[in-house]
Order: sequence, then structure tokens, then C-alpha cells
Amino acid sequence: MTLADFLPKDVSLTIAMALCAVAFVSGTARGFSGFGSALIFMPLASSIAAPRLVAALLLVIDFVAAAPLLPDAWRKADRKATAVIVLGALVGVPVGTYFLSVLDPVTTRWIISCFVAALLLLLLSGWRYRGKDHAWLSVGIGGLSGFCSGLAQTGGPPIVGYWLGRPIAPIVARANILLFFGASDFFSMVSYAATGLISRESLVLSLIVGPVYAIGVAFGASLFGRASERAFRAICYGLIAMAVITGLPVLDGILR
Repeated sequence: MTLADFLPKDVSLTIAMALCAVAFVSGTARGFSGFGSALIFMPLASSIAAPRLVAALLLVIDFVAAAPLLPDAWRKADRKATAVIVLGALVGVPVGTYFLSVLDPVTTRWIISCFVAALLLLLLSGWRYRGKDHAWLSVGIGGLSGFCSGLAQTGGPPIVGYWLGRPIAPIVARANILLFFGASDFFSMVSYAATGLISRESLVLSLIVGPVYAIGVAFGASLFGRASERAFRAICYGLIAMAVITGLPVLDGILR
């Protein structure tokens, strides 16, 4: 028995190795800077394999990686404020999942590339919401983040930009973000399972790609403190931009 014998029928050994390489790079970015994994992974991975498969793959491996952080986040978070935003995700995640399940792969790739490009601009802008806290705004931000997560597991920038701009302690903001994404990932797991996106293929592939992603996260975390965070964030932004450009369907005839 070889590794190829365990792969889904539509995934060759070359594709699996390419996904592992992308997972390592995106995991390294997350381990060091705490963000950017999905924004790097999704444009590149969806140009290698079906967007539905790689979105489910990223959901599974990231859900497993984040689960141990939730108990501590539950203790430190402002659970009431987080619950309001989670209400938005409860609506946004199924809507995003629906579009992922019905759109053809090329259209989905275009949407992912455009979304990630827009989210990169949001990150580059340094936007932080510093206005008053309104329930309708919290629900709207949660809904937008949930939609991005359901469609392409890229719901980080809106929710991070919102919470980090609030007049609360950083430890509470971080806990709120972790708790929100724990709930959002749970909604995504249910939605993906209901629409058949969580499949045997995605689970088998997660057993192969997941450990490589975890190694990347650990490697990135080990680099923290050895290099300027500003410099590394700049590298992450560059990698995200490269992922967007490389993942564009219009370049398929040249790059693939």
C-alpha cells in the first residue's frame, strides 16, 4: 500500500503534495502572525483542486487545530457581546455554504479571488471600527464574516477588524474572536455536512494535509520573536497577494 492508494479518486499524489505545500506555507503564516492562513490557502488550493473539496478540507483541519483554544476563550470572553455577533453568523454561514454548493468551480474561484483581494485591502488599510457598539452592526459584521466563512473559510478580517477596534482589553478581544470562530466553524461543519461538502474524500485528505498544516503552525510559532512582526506581516500580505494572482482562473492556461 502506498500513499496514493489512500487518496480520493480525483486527487493525484502530485495534487496532494501541492496541497501539503500550500498548507505548510499558510500554517506558517497563521502560527507567526495569527492570521492569513485561509487567505493564502483558498486561492491557491482552489486552483489545484475543487473549491468545495478544499474549503471542507480547510474547515476540518482548522477546526481541529482551534478546538483546544476554546475552553480558555470561553472563560475570558465577553460571552454576551459575542453571542450577538454569532447570531449574524448563524444566518451568514448557511447562505455562504449554499453558494459554495451550487456555483460551478470557476465561478467560485473568481468569487474567492475577488473576496480575498478585498479582504487583503481591508487588512492593508489597518481599518478598525471605533464607533459606538450597535446590536444591528454586530449582527451585520457577524453575518458578513459568516458568509465569507461559509463560502470560502475567509471570515477573519471583518471580525478581527471589528473586535480589535473596540475599547476592551486585548485579552478579551482575542477570546471573543476565538469564541466567535469556534461557533462559526461549528455552524460551517453542520452546513457543510448537510450539503454533502463534508465527504469521505475531504476527511481522508485532511488526515494527510492536516499534520503538515500543524507543522507549519508550529514552525511559524517558533519564529515569533526571532523576526520583526511588521516584516513578517508584510511577507504575509505579499503571500496573500501572490495567492490571489496565482489563483485567478484567467491564468490557468499559463500557470497550469
